[in-house]
Amino acid sequence: MASSIWDIPRAGPMRYMAGVVVRGDRRQRLGRAAEDAAARHLGRAGCTVLERNVRLDHGEIDLVCRDGGVLVFVEVKCRHVSWGDAPAAAVSWHKQRRLTRLAQHYLKWRRLDGVRCRFDVVSVTVDDVGASHIVHIRNAFDAVE
Repeated sequence: MASSIWDIPRAGPMRYMAGVVVRGDRRQRLGRAAEDAAARHLGRAGCTVLERNVRLDHGEIDLVCRDGGVLVFVEVKCRHVSWGDAPAAAVSWHKQRRLTRLAQHYLKWRRLDGVRCRFDVVSVTVDDVGASHIVHIRNAFDAVE
């Protein structure tokens, strides 16, 4: 187990689903593509993607990243432009509370104590021709109890 965020092994470059046809419904494929785009965007912004799709007892953390000495829990939200609402609008107070609890479980699981953390949201909007617009909202919300 890790004792600091520097001990968490880095996820390989797009090793998840690389070269694999993603099966499932259209929304699942769109979600997977949005997570891939978000990971690339965060990498270009200087974050190191440590883990993707971390499944815990009560849910899943989309991306866990390191930004300098800060551990970043990232929620990726994707919407088609025709759906109306901006993707980040889907991160309700209840979702924030669930992500906070997942982050606490993650820190306990990885035995990380006293680590600086942040919650970011990456919003991906896809237009009719398939082009995506990515917005990274740093420190999108504080931990919710």
